[in-house]
Amino acid sequence: MKKYLILLFNVMALSLVISSCTTVSGTYQGSSNSDDNNLTPGKVQKEIHKGMSGAEVVEALGSPNIVTADENGIETWVYDKIATEANYSKSSDVLFLFVYAQKNTSSNYNLTQKTLTVVIKLKDNKVESFAYHASKF
Repeated sequence: MKKYLILLFNVMALSLVISSCTTVSGTYQGSSNSDDNNLTPGKVQKEIHKGMSGAEVVEALGSPNIVTADENGIETWVYDKIATEANYSKSSDVLFLFVYAQKNTSSNYNLTQKTLTVVIKLKDNKVESFAYHASKF
């Protein structure tokens, strides 16, 4: 009978040794339009050049957010894009050994915003000049 109790105690002790790891992570990228993620400084540098037509600009970058014109006939197109990226991860380790319990939990949350402003000046429906500014914080 003692042998069975010792064997039962050992099996119970081994069953109490539980190790578990859990990791949860996710990413959210949000912006006002799915095409906004395609507008980058590199795309502006590659696609936009002096002398191209307004239709070619719209084909390359999409519709501008703001369009203004001054008294000299110069149109100003402004592309103002904001994107938010949120990353979340959580990890926990649990170890039970007999009556002793230990739990380690760590989590990480990171929120990043990116902005890109592109200003294009057109005269007679041709690009006269363009400038852009990108930031990440």
